[in-house]
Amino acid sequence: MLALGLAAPALAQSAAADRGHALAVASCARCHAVEKTGDSPNPQSPPFRLLHQRYPVANLEEALAEGIFVGHAEMPQFEFDPREIGDFIAYLESLEK
Repeated sequence: MLALGLAAPALAQSAAADRGHALAVASCARCHAVEKTGDSPNPQSPPFRLLHQRYPVANLEEALAEGIFVGHAEMPQFEFDPREIGDFIAYLESLEK
């Protein structure tokens, strides 16, 4: 029973990361490499697996809630709901490992 109690948070984190991966594929893969390997389709778009080298990915939470906007026309503005934000961050954090 103790093992099950310890495994539950890991399973929940894995499920969140899986949902975040699906969100990344649907919303971001047009420009960014969203997998653990591969190049970004748009060379100007950093691979998601490298984002943690630039800044803590948890810091993206506020930007995702308010709508990410960057200074180039190719990237659409995104605004995620709270669950999507948690899932997306969980996925980005899973790429750090």
